[in-house]
Amino acid sequence: MRDSKGEKLFYLTNYLILALIALSCIFPLLNVASLSLSGATAVAAGKVTIWPVDFSFFSYDSLFKGTPIIRAFWNSVQITLIGTALSMLTTIMAAYPLSRRQFYGRRFFTMAMVFTMIFNGGLIPTYLVVQNLGLVNSYAALWLPALVSTYNMLLMRSSFEQLPREVDEAAKIDGCGELGVLFRIVLPLSKPMLATLALFYGVGYWNAFMNVLIYINDTAKFNMTVLVQNMIKSTSMIQDFNDPTMIANITAEGIRSAAVIVMIIPILAVYPLLQKYFVKGVMLGSIKG
Repeated sequence: MRDSKGEKLFYLTNYLILALIALSCIFPLLNVASLSLSGATAVAAGKVTIWPVDFSFFSYDSLFKGTPIIRAFWNSVQITLIGTALSMLTTIMAAYPLSRRQFYGRRFFTMAMVFTMIFNGGLIPTYLVVQNLGLVNSYAALWLPALVSTYNMLLMRSSFEQLPREVDEAAKIDGCGELGVLFRIVLPLSKPMLATLALFYGVGYWNAFMNVLIYINDTAKFNMTVLVQNMIKSTSMIQDFNDPTMIANITAEGIRSAAVIVMIIPILAVYPLLQKYFVKGVMLGSIKG
């Protein structure tokens, strides 16, 4: 069936709007990348737009030699990997029993968890709890309070509920217990959902900012997000470098742009690997059928 003129016009309009939205998202990224790869004179003169001028890696060289970016990067990796693993484990352990009809009280426990999406203890009570547990200035203060996202748990529970019950019954007939059904049957069939939620948790931990400011006092434990924010606010960054050659060949804007690019590269690298699971995973968790 051929599209009418009205439908063609509608599709064309949609494509144009989506293209403009995509450009509005890509342009700032290209500008930051160009600033990080341009010479100091061009950056200071404001000549850089979306293409590097006087191409140079000096900003990156100065960033790695003159700032604690490597330590902050490693801190972010630790926070993200361990936090994502713990959150995925606890989310699975919460979602699986709540997806089983034979689990007594599953409606009560589900509603109790949904309640936390609407009401919470607030910032000060949460800080006092973390402080009394002795977690201040440790990464556990970042992991434990946000261990399970109720939204993510509901998505995973819905995904588990859509798996055929006959598969569970067949596994139990073959001698599998509940853990065997979970790890041998349910999880292998839920790879799109697992990849999607791992991406959600990973991005959340990688971009952790406010919790780090609140709970982490030792600057040596700051992650990339906080370090980059401090660099953006700093007005004396260039003076902190001891090498006169560095001072002459870099600008604060170039260093900041390089730091931003270093911070976002891991997410840009991981997302394409999980993209094929992303839409399918969200749809599995949101459509009942």
